[in-house]
Amino acid sequence: MDTPWMAPAGAATLQEAQRPEAGGRPPSGDARRIAVPYPRREASPPHELASQDALARRLAGLLGLECVTDYDPSIRPAVGSVYYVPAATLVDGPETQALGVTGPRDLFGGVVPHAFVGTKAITHPLPGRARMPRGWSTQFGAQVRDAVLRGQTVFTLADARRAGAALLRQGPLRVKPVQGTGGRGQSLVRDRAALDVALEGLRAEDLAECGLVLEEHLEEVRTYSVGHVQVGGLAMSYVGTQELTRDNAGELVYGGSRLLCARGGFEALMALELGADERRAAELACRYDAAALACYPGLYASRRNYDVAQGRDAHGRPRMGVLEQSWRAGGASLAEACALQALQADPALRTVRAYARERYGPGAPDAPADPAALVYRGQDTEVGPISKYAGIASHGDG
Repeated sequence: MDTPWMAPAGAATLQEAQRPEAGGRPPSGDARRIAVPYPRREASPPHELASQDALARRLAGLLGLECVTDYDPSIRPAVGSVYYVPAATLVDGPETQALGVTGPRDLFGGVVPHAFVGTKAITHPLPGRARMPRGWSTQFGAQVRDAVLRGQTVFTLADARRAGAALLRQGPLRVKPVQGTGGRGQSLVRDRAALDVALEGLRAEDLAECGLVLEEHLEEVRTYSVGHVQVGGLAMSYVGTQELTRDNAGELVYGGSRLLCARGGFEALMALELGADERRAAELACRYDAAALACYPGLYASRRNYDVAQGRDAHGRPRMGVLEQSWRAGGASLAEACALQALQADPALRTVRAYARERYGPGAPDAPADPAALVYRGQDTEVGPISKYAGIASHGDG
């Protein structure tokens, strides 16, 4: 079995970054600025830690900063200001403020006014007379009604049973924990009995804090990724497709993304000659993005990503809608960073195609010719053998 790929020898540790002889010139004054993969999720598996570190190194290079992979916030004053690459969307409050995060230029990701705003819970409205968490926007659901699939969000088991029964009259649905990623943890429900089974293991206190999504099930699904990122003075928008792969348990999970990236904002992306489905996915994501920024004051993000599903409903009719947002580093972020590096290296370049790929098993299929594209290869403690790559597929939109 291959051993896990590790950080290159040039990656700085916190102690090295604090030494005057570490080299490099601080961006301004005497403060030394660094980029760090922090905050991390508790007990993250090795393959996720490797991805976070690889992303932080690429972003540090873009910004001309040092990368520190063992950052300790208790000694932050010794290293000056920090650019964060958090593994989750941050919630505005004392902890975020203590980190010194005040705007999108301070992190790769986003800050939300309430925890539920950073999850797929906001995608759908609440059923009538349902429990409503503090800070919930009823206007958001109304503004994105035609941009998302049929569904509802609930925060109690009673509301889940009632909303689920109503949705099942129109066809099968998916029960989706809002904290799940990569499609894991979801249940396909076709009748009331299956709904009861899906809700059986849920704890009322978890539901009250995080919520639960009930959403129509589609067949023949294709998932598009639409997003916008800004790192320093460099902005980029993209549309692309996700692919599925089998994990080591045989379950279909996220297997990577292929992105068409355009220098600039969403308007630059929409100016490209996109396919009809790509353009529609981008339009729906833009509506969702604008509604979120308008309906949830205090939200800001330097990385805004939206998953858009295309498929057929229970009656065979074509459907397309935004599934969820990601205002944090995600599966496609390494591809995004590769694209940003290409755009920074060539100021005349307007578009670039980038990819991120994940494969399970002891082999390494589809291994890239460029060894620098390798992010991780090894026996992960949580998912077993896995390989991850990211790189540039082509310069320009061809």
